[in-house]
Amino acid sequence: MSSLEFPPGFLWGAATSAHQVEGNNVHSDWWAWEQAGRVKERSGLACDQYRRFADDFDVAASLGHNAHRLSVEWSRLEPKEGEWNDEALAHYVEVVQALRQRRLEPIVTLHHFTSPQWLTQDGGWVQARVVERFARYAERVAKALGPLVRYWITINEPMVFLKMHYVTGEGPPGRVGDREVLRVIEHLIRAHALGFRILHDAAPREGPPPQVSIAKNLPVFVPCRRWYVPDGLAARWTDTLFNQAFLDAVTQGRWSVPGLGTWKLPEARATLDFLGVNFYGRQFIRWSLSSRRLPGGGCDLSHHRRDAPEQTLMGWDACPEAFWQTLRRASRLGLPILVTESGAWMADDAARWRYIARYLAAMRRAMDDGARVFGYLYWSLLDNFEWARGFGPRFGLVEVDYGTQQRRVRDSGRRYADVCRTSRLTMGSGAYSGKSV
Repeated sequence: MSSLEFPPGFLWGAATSAHQVEGNNVHSDWWAWEQAGRVKERSGLACDQYRRFADDFDVAASLGHNAHRLSVEWSRLEPKEGEWNDEALAHYVEVVQALRQRRLEPIVTLHHFTSPQWLTQDGGWVQARVVERFARYAERVAKALGPLVRYWITINEPMVFLKMHYVTGEGPPGRVGDREVLRVIEHLIRAHALGFRILHDAAPREGPPPQVSIAKNLPVFVPCRRWYVPDGLAARWTDTLFNQAFLDAVTQGRWSVPGLGTWKLPEARATLDFLGVNFYGRQFIRWSLSSRRLPGGGCDLSHHRRDAPEQTLMGWDACPEAFWQTLRRASRLGLPILVTESGAWMADDAARWRYIARYLAAMRRAMDDGARVFGYLYWSLLDNFEWARGFGPRFGLVEVDYGTQQRRVRDSGRRYADVCRTSRLTMGSGAYSGKSV
């Protein structure tokens, strides 16, 4: 048996998002989407964490976590445009104070897939005015939580949000036209940039400056048929659109995708203090002339038993080597890196732990190769409402009985706790596979 060591002060913890765990988020666009029957299950009470947050944080602290990522729900703070709920804002102050009392470093996300109903009904992220509206909301949160929070995420997975809500129509408001999709991308970039400056301007002068980022899902895109040149071109183009163009915008102030155009966005230049990385697996891309918008689309992993021998129950590839590759790519930006999400819904809990251990080993290898990773947040602390998939997927370190709201720590949660307490991963045989991507 051998072990991998992580540096002192490393952030260990887990992540959640408001709509997925709080319950009764009645003013959000996702709540309205659910009530309209657009998904198979309604979030309802979810994990009831709006009331049970202190107990859940006790569990996290007992598992050796020293950090926790959560989101603030915009629709609770501004249920109607211009009407602010001070009681809801005070609640989030209490939530962050509860984390601090348990020595859990709060990482606060401002937008995690949900928007107020009134915003979406008025054009949502298609309309340019969303940028100022988001800024107004960010300023409220920054003034209230600024003294308590150092690490901020402005927007979670902006390109996943775009795809789910404006391309595939899995979430509100549903599909829109091609020009509107490009507008949404631009507005997400501008909203992040303005939020970045607001969070810095509102920070207390005493103490360390705030650290602000996005949580960027950075999948590795692989040609479905490696021998077929169009698949390779489609995979590279998809990577440019989904990954590189957004990173270029928030580091260099320039967004460019062949065939879609180039924008200069000087206000977005250098608006990352660190890079939040969400990573789950690879995506296989197949060239398709029948696709209306994109030259390539996803290729079912059932065609890749040899290349992707391990898959999660979400149908996602499980590939620690790709995680290493993503962290190495992220390191080229020259920024510190926080793994803001990584996790799995597996057939059994033992497989979940193998996934975690292999991904942590890949992360340690990337750090040895120069990636300045300073923390890892598993998705998720709790089983939760998984958007259009409902309550079926089970990602949690902690199992939730939705009928009784009882919590039970899984064995994977206890084994991860050993890593969190010691900053050491004990390696057994086969814990990490070095298969190439």
